Amino acid sequence: MNMYAVPNPEIPGCPPGLEYLTQVDQLLIKQKVELVEALVGFESNNKYEVRNSLGQNVFYAVEENDCLSRQCCGPLRSFTIHVLDNFGQEVITVTRPLKCMSCCFPCCLQELEVQSPPGNTVGYVKQQWHPFSPKFIVSDEHSEPVLKIHGPFCGWSCLPDVDFEVLTMDEVSKIGKISKQWTGLLREVFTDSDNFGIQFPMDLDVRMKAVMIGACFLIDFMFFESPN
Repeated sequence: MNMYAVPNPEIPGCPPGLEYLTQVDQLLIKQKVELVEALVGFESNNKYEVRNSLGQNVFYAVEENDCLSRQCCGPLRSFTIHVLDNFGQEVITVTRPLKCMSCCFPCCLQELEVQSPPGNTVGYVKQQWHPFSPKFIVSDEHSEPVLKIHGPFCGWSCLPDVDFEVLTMDEVSKIGKISKQWTGLLREVFTDSDNFGIQFPMDLDVRMKAVMIGACFLIDFMFFESPN
């Protein structure tokens, strides 16, 4: 089987590089294990592979950050994640500013911006304040709310998989989810490398699919990225 998904021809109105997303309703985001980080606790830039349901690579994502921010700020750090296609062309840029994080203070809320192509904003993910459960608003490029994301109590669960449900704005319909998936005892204990699954409607605006990828990165850093 070909390890790489074949890119689709250009589609009018679709940001270049996102054409493939028009034909998928689920993705696997697989964080790469960093051996040095696992052995000595030196925090490195996160790297991810984005795959389709057949296991083929669709995108590759890499965090851009400086050593001081990674070691001192840990999972709270600001970041820019560059999402590249199989030809090395950047198709999505995800940016998170540095902010404090606390469930007790509504002024300490996380957010990120998603651009596709780089320089062209397509949406935002903004945390809503709640004392116990993680809640987010997915907005378009005009900051108009489109979807909601609700996570489990305190962002974690004793179950092997942790689901963050994707809901319509009226919270009546569940249309997808972002799932943190169990990767095995040794990997869970000794590394902070995680696997995530994203499910969304096939006909969801491709820009919102790109924003959902960004939301997955934010959820990883907020709830599953362990400080050294």
